[in-house]
Amino acid sequence: MGLMDGKRGLVFGIANDRSYAWWVTRQLLEQGAECCYTYLPFGKMERRVRNAVRELGNDDPWLMECDAGKDEDLDAVFEKYQQDFGKLDFIVHSIAFAEREFLKIGNFHTTTRQAFTQALDISAFTLVAMAQRAQPLMTEGGAIISLSYYGGEKVIPGYNVMGIAKAALEHSTRYLAAELGAKNIRVNSISGGPLKTLAASAVGGIDEMFEHQAKKSPIQRNITGDEVGNTAVYLLSDLSSGVTGEVIHVDGGFNIVGL
Repeated sequence: MGLMDGKRGLVFGIANDRSYAWWVTRQLLEQGAECCYTYLPFGKMERRVRNAVRELGNDDPWLMECDAGKDEDLDAVFEKYQQDFGKLDFIVHSIAFAEREFLKIGNFHTTTRQAFTQALDISAFTLVAMAQRAQPLMTEGGAIISLSYYGGEKVIPGYNVMGIAKAALEHSTRYLAAELGAKNIRVNSISGGPLKTLAASAVGGIDEMFEHQAKKSPIQRNITGDEVGNTAVYLLSDLSSGVTGEVIHVDGGFNIVGL
């Protein structure tokens, strides 16, 4: 028996087979979960997501296009899910965006108002927007997780406005947890170490970040996608029934090191 047997939920954020969301999904499926997916309605994203999910053994996934920055797209996803399944058990929020131009070392001070608000909207407010729509469907309680990074707590050169957005994401996690706990809905975040994803490639100095992480973290290596996925299973399963409002670091202990 798996830890997620009988649980079904929505996964937002698979871009390819290197995405954090892909690793999370892989572990959820191994533990018996049923996952439904969304993709960005741009370019070849539908094909990329289908191919990534196919690698996980799902040739005919429940899949809908969704630009999470549009209320009408989120409404359509949750309405279709309700029509097809009714009850929702979990959500994986693994989406973030900031313009590449403003993710270069030393240029945070050049961030425009539009770039700032867009980063917060896509990377943080979407968690609130999803929780709003999920709450009526989590009739027997549920769990929501998001994916964050240490740049939301400390200055990481090149992470810039994305760090501001992750800080907002993490504190939104706490406020949502405080309000939704009475409905038996838990909300947590995973602060994962750097992983070679499509999104990470846009951050200035990412290669140096990997080297520094491996050198300074107590376990003296970078983390793996499966390690983040295992933590997601814990947070979305009944094993963590008493855990909410937390930001759990999966970074090999890097966050505890001062020098």
